[in-house]
Amino acid sequence: MFSFKPISSTSFLISFFHLLLNAENVIPAEIPLVQEVTSTLWEWGNIWKQLYVANKKEHFRQVQVMMCELMEWRSQLLSGTLPKDELKELKQKVTSKIDYGNKILELDLIVRDEDGNILDPDKTSVISLFHAHTEATKKITERIKEEMVWGLHSIFLLSNRTFLVYSHEGLIFIYIILTGTEIILVACFQAVIVFCFLPLVMDISDIIKRKIESDEEKQYFIPFHPVPENEFLHNLLSKVTTFKSDSGGQGLWVTMKMLVGDITHIRKDHPHLVDRTTVVARKLGFPEIIMPGDVRNDIYITLLYGDLDKFNKTTQRNVEVNMCVCDEDGKVIPNVICLGAGDKPVNEYKSVVYYQVKQPRWMETLKVALPIEDMQRIHLRFMFRHRSSLESKDKGEKNFAMAYVKLMKEDGTTLLDGIHELVVLKGDSKKMEDVNMYLSLPSTRSQVEPKLSTLSRSASIVGGLSISSRDSFAISTLICSTKLTQNVGLLGLLKWRMKPELLKENLEKLKIVDGEEIVKFLQDTLDALFNIMMEHSYSDAYDILVFDALIYVIGLIADRKFQHFNTVLEAYIQQHFSATLAYKKLMAVLKTYLDISSRGEQCDPILRTLKALEYVFKFIVRSRTLFSQLYEGKELTEFEEAMRRVFESINNLMRSQHKTAILLQMAALKYIASVLQDVETVFDVRLLSQLLHEFFACIPANLQKQKVQSMTEIVHSSLFKKQECRDILLPVITKELKELLDSGVEMQGKQEKQYCIELLNSILEVLSCQEAASTYQHTQEIMVQLLRTINKTVIRMGRDDPLISHFVACMTAILDQMNDQHYSSYIETFQTSSELVDFLMETFIMFKDLIGKNVYPLDWIAMSMVQNRVFLRAINKFSETMNHKFLENMNFEEQLWNNYFHLAVAFITQDTLQLEQFSHGKCIKILNKYGDMRRLIGFAIRDMWYKLGQNKICFIPGMVGPILEMTLIPEAELRKATIPIFFDMMLCEYKNTGEFKKFENEIILKLDHEVEGGRGDEQYLHLFETILTECSSVFPKIAKSVEMFVSLIKGLLEKLLDYRAVMNDESKDNRMSCTVNLLNFYKEINREEMYIRYLYKLRDLHLDSENYTEAAYTLLLHASLLKWSDEHCTPQVMQTEFQSSQTHRHLKEHLYEMIIEYFDKGKMWEEAIGLCKELAEQYEMEIFDYELLSQNLIQQAKFYENIMKILRPKPDYFAVGYYGQGFPTFLRNKIFIYRGKEYERREDFQAQLLSHFPNAEKMNTTAPPDEKLKNAAVQHIQCFTVQPVLEEHPQFKNKPVPDQVINFYKSNYVQRFHYSRPTRKGSVDPENEFASMWIERTSFTTAYKLPGILRWFEVVSMSQITISPLENAIETMTMTNEKILAMINQYQSDENLPINPLSMLLNGIVDPAVMGGFAKYEKAFFTDEYTRDHPEDQEKLNRLKDLIAWQVPFLAAGIKIHERRVSDSLRPFHERMEECFRHLKVKVEKQYGIRELPDFDDRRLGRPKSMLRSYRQMSIISMSSMNSDCGTPNKIPVESFELEVMSPKATESVSEENGRLISSQPEVKMRKGRKREKRSSVILPDKKSSDLPDMKCLSRKYEFMSDTNLSEHLDVPQKTSVLLKQMSFASRSMPTIPGKLIKKVKALQFYTIINF
Repeated sequence: MFSFKPISSTSFLISFFHLLLNAENVIPAEIPLVQEVTSTLWEWGNIWKQLYVANKKEHFRQVQVMMCELMEWRSQLLSGTLPKDELKELKQKVTSKIDYGNKILELDLIVRDEDGNILDPDKTSVISLFHAHTEATKKITERIKEEMVWGLHSIFLLSNRTFLVYSHEGLIFIYIILTGTEIILVACFQAVIVFCFLPLVMDISDIIKRKIESDEEKQYFIPFHPVPENEFLHNLLSKVTTFKSDSGGQGLWVTMKMLVGDITHIRKDHPHLVDRTTVVARKLGFPEIIMPGDVRNDIYITLLYGDLDKFNKTTQRNVEVNMCVCDEDGKVIPNVICLGAGDKPVNEYKSVVYYQVKQPRWMETLKVALPIEDMQRIHLRFMFRHRSSLESKDKGEKNFAMAYVKLMKEDGTTLLDGIHELVVLKGDSKKMEDVNMYLSLPSTRSQVEPKLSTLSRSASIVGGLSISSRDSFAISTLICSTKLTQNVGLLGLLKWRMKPELLKENLEKLKIVDGEEIVKFLQDTLDALFNIMMEHSYSDAYDILVFDALIYVIGLIADRKFQHFNTVLEAYIQQHFSATLAYKKLMAVLKTYLDISSRGEQCDPILRTLKALEYVFKFIVRSRTLFSQLYEGKELTEFEEAMRRVFESINNLMRSQHKTAILLQMAALKYIASVLQDVETVFDVRLLSQLLHEFFACIPANLQKQKVQSMTEIVHSSLFKKQECRDILLPVITKELKELLDSGVEMQGKQEKQYCIELLNSILEVLSCQEAASTYQHTQEIMVQLLRTINKTVIRMGRDDPLISHFVACMTAILDQMNDQHYSSYIETFQTSSELVDFLMETFIMFKDLIGKNVYPLDWIAMSMVQNRVFLRAINKFSETMNHKFLENMNFEEQLWNNYFHLAVAFITQDTLQLEQFSHGKCIKILNKYGDMRRLIGFAIRDMWYKLGQNKICFIPGMVGPILEMTLIPEAELRKATIPIFFDMMLCEYKNTGEFKKFENEIILKLDHEVEGGRGDEQYLHLFETILTECSSVFPKIAKSVEMFVSLIKGLLEKLLDYRAVMNDESKDNRMSCTVNLLNFYKEINREEMYIRYLYKLRDLHLDSENYTEAAYTLLLHASLLKWSDEHCTPQVMQTEFQSSQTHRHLKEHLYEMIIEYFDKGKMWEEAIGLCKELAEQYEMEIFDYELLSQNLIQQAKFYENIMKILRPKPDYFAVGYYGQGFPTFLRNKIFIYRGKEYERREDFQAQLLSHFPNAEKMNTTAPPDEKLKNAAVQHIQCFTVQPVLEEHPQFKNKPVPDQVINFYKSNYVQRFHYSRPTRKGSVDPENEFASMWIERTSFTTAYKLPGILRWFEVVSMSQITISPLENAIETMTMTNEKILAMINQYQSDENLPINPLSMLLNGIVDPAVMGGFAKYEKAFFTDEYTRDHPEDQEKLNRLKDLIAWQVPFLAAGIKIHERRVSDSLRPFHERMEECFRHLKVKVEKQYGIRELPDFDDRRLGRPKSMLRSYRQMSIISMSSMNSDCGTPNKIPVESFELEVMSPKATESVSEENGRLISSQPEVKMRKGRKREKRSSVILPDKKSSDLPDMKCLSRKYEFMSDTNLSEHLDVPQKTSVLLKQMSFASRSMPTIPGKLIKKVKALQFYTIINF
């Protein structure tokens, strides 16, 4: 379960998923989209939780928002209440959101059809599936934005909130103004009289262009913009759209939604928004398409501006313009003026009035709608009137001027579009209404006689009305009429019967008429042309002219500017064209042009004709169809013959060698396919196909690209879908493709390859849609001609080629369409066996490459699975061929079989088929749709292997790795079927060589790589062992060897699985442990290459943890495998980072330099010095490189200096036990000794240890757990501090060694460790606890010395001894004396040390009142009772007395130093201490004798002599204290006790039960001891406890096996021998000690103290 923060919608989401878990079956089956949404939410929900756990907040919220949207939409889908249009829109939104979410979540791509339904690969061709993937990827890459559909855009405005500051009653006018670059929404509040106020302006260009989404729920605020005085409205609009002004928060709130499409579809899809009452505004101008039958006759008038003189008034007039439409009699035509869409037409229009403005600019547009028949006799009349603000005066105002303009010219054309300067007429207001008075006058300035322009400003009076030269008035007009033209030439053609003598001229003029005029009158123009042709059917006088005019018109429509009129032309041909004899004339002229051009003669119209070929044939076919219907199929033979001759003329043109024919041939190739759809309806398709076959045969070689494009178009035609046509056309197409691809089309460029692949795609797509029976021969044709060619093309292409996926899809489609008979017949097409072998090998190699490097994106799972299904069938079919033709000895093809096996294994191991890596839902879908293809191919591999017979040996060991890879697939049945192949391999090799070493070596090598890569598990381990053991039981001769082999592999696999399990573990310690286990294993089985490989992995782990010492020891193991020789390095001993090192010497030198660097960083200068000396010997004695020698010696000197001057803190050592079955096998129920880091406390170490195992429990005892806990499925960790035991170092024997040197060895090069705890026996004396304090001491021995290649090693043996109270007292006294001597030595060496520690130490010993001194020992052991009861301890009692006696001279030396350095303030304290010492000295010397030390001042050297060294020279040291029991750590861990170690002889008195292992001891609770004090003691052994083994020269093999400490296993002695020898007094730094003194100290046996 996951815990979620209480953010919005989260609780609901969790509840929703809970419902999904328990109610999956409630989804209605009739809504597949709802099921898809549910499964999508399920899959996204799991990812959503993972994002939460990974703390990817942004991604988490993004997914949450998408899921909430899907859930909301899912509820809407289930409600079933949505209108049809909203449901369709919602489905599109849902699928887009799912596809987009899958993309960003890196899930599989879902391919859909046009309706949003998921495509079924079983019902979809490979090519269609590929194209669907391509399109889906493209859409999703563009963030699932639909392509813009430009058409009619409808804007709906709904006002829901209005804030007004004016209380006037007025009208709201809403305008949509197109300014060219922007679309402006304008709403005006206009008063009933006078002027416009409070316009609202909003730019909606971005909404129309879909840069901003429109939504009914989104509100838009349109601010008010008050009109300043005398400000024209159009000026205000431009200002407020350019500069955003403040409206003071006043305006209009509206909602808007853009609906895309024409009005018919919009009404159908959005009936709740658009009904029959909705106003539709027609476009100001012609629409994009004028369909035949559309009739329109609208005149748009715009009042632009005027300049009207005030005449006799003192101020400028308030001018109002009144416009009306009058006939030739002056009668006003009613209801023809429209002020706006949806408004009722009016008789008269009155303009806006601007107050006292001399040059008003109205810019007001209105529409005049008139019947076409009335256009010739009407005109527009404009009256100018002054308006007064006083109602009484306003009623008496009369018109003071007028203007007019006729809409039709004398020649029958309409008034030209554009601006017209009208003449202003003045005079009597009544005469202004008399048409007879003004119609005879000019209406525009361009009509005024030139003489009038030279007159003065006084008016010219004509017929009672005067033309004012002072005043001006301008309007603009736009005629939108489908029957009236402004072009004289077009008008002459349309009315050709009126002047037939001008027909030829008018036909010629048509070519210079503006295209816009022609498309406006397209139907009338075409009717005129064909009427001319039909009325002259028995003459060819106008045939060419009409044909050329027709070609010109068709060419116009083909132009991009008018291409939307294609539908108009199509509608005309099908619905209005009626020339039944036109086909004869059209075909005759067309053939004539073709024949002329094929001869190389000049023919200007031919190129335009070829471009218009599609519509020429449409007219021909439609004409023939009408003729056939009218005359019941007469003249069919003549028509077909004429059609054949036309195509033959085209073919003749293609054969032409003239230079002028190239361009025409290219045009013919481009447009020939466009005629087929129509021609095949009236012409024999087989004959047509044959003509096309000849057409392609005639194409010049230099037009291959155009040829392929033309073939592609033909394949797309309905003609190619007919079987009889494909029979004729397909061979020529495949032949062309084969020639192009075989010639290396890639050399010609990417475009040619693209044309080829598009052609092949089209062919395969057509074939996939036909019935299999009708396409058998066609598939056979493609297979024989193109399959191998496509394969070779794929092999040649690079994987980064953008077309590679297209070619692979084609190859897959070909294989998919081949049935069993196709495969069989294709195999038989190869003439020789070698050709067949070549084909199979290149196919296998190509398949393997495509499987390993998929050409499709990773999320194209459907495409990949279809490809796999096709490949699997092909592989199985080809394997049958191999069995039949290439299995027998004479015909056996080893390489072919090898390629097959490698291909099959690559197929079965590809990521796409590894179902266990997928989600449960995805896995179920794949299994239901495709099944588990791994089983099928796996069983096929098994069968093929067993069929090899005696040829199996050829594939050993080569096939071991691939077969291993296959068997590791986590599918139980597959494993059971294929693991026996291993035994068959072993048996085969055994029969041939008597062993199966090759197999063994190969499987070990490959197993390492495979398991590290993630394959293999416990189940595989069990099956491997079980199956091979069962198989070997039938063959007794090999059974033993197989058993050993299985045991070996089992051990390796266990270690590899452990290693893999911790590869990504946060605990680097676990990774290091598993790495060491593996390299140990490889060392034992002599796999040097693998051994070195894991050495460097271990090195890298140490470097990441800054374990430089351990990293150095790790590399030292590699260096130990090398020799100081110039022998070339074998690949086994090389490592990638040392590729430049060619010889052993060179490589070893590089390694030593790196190791020295690591030792330096780890402060292991002693080790670094040893390596430096070895290098120095090589430089000095072997290669004589004195420069390197000098550098080496300088480095050595630096290391020696570091040893003496740099402080190196001693690390603590910790024993850690991992108990319980919950731990990995390499830790389970084992104890390890860890080497802590500098200053690392046990508490910190333990906390870090527990952090790696959060489920583990900490044990609070030091006793090992019982077997029950070990076998439980739990994790318990035990951790406590242990003390290292100093090892013997012969080089220090009988020599004065500085503390800096000897302290290093106390915590390094150690392999044995102690842990001690006190225990009580017998009665306890409350007055003296020492008498009954026994010590239980546990010894741990690790597998290897620390430090080493790890910071820890496993404990290989443990033992336990018990120390008596007397022996404990001896250890305590020895420790005390050692402590005194160490302190004295420190103060001799450093004059700046504070005196307090020395004061506390000395006072604690000499003053019995404080510490009790050794008086406790006297009371406990120096009694007659003890002597009588323990006669065997007499020697130990004497030793204890001797130690007490020796303490006196040590204390004397310490007090002497204290006296020299004590301050005046502590002088009384010192005197008191001296007094106590005198009493103590008298007592001790009296009871135990006198001991004397020599003078410690070495006057010859001028420095004080170390008392510690001097004392050690006088001490007789037991070797056993070096080898077994003794060590002197620096401090005491908090949970330990300070104890004394018994003497070696004391061990002989220990009862037998004291030797038992620690596991048999009772549980002991940990207690904190007092803090340990620093000591500086040392042990100087007399001689080695055992001789070092002789180092003999070994062979390379055995040298590798024995040259590292990893293979050593120590034999831990059961009993420790004690050798006491007198220490030599040979010292250069102190005088000889008299013999008597030697005798006095001879009995002294010194032991180091271990604190716990």
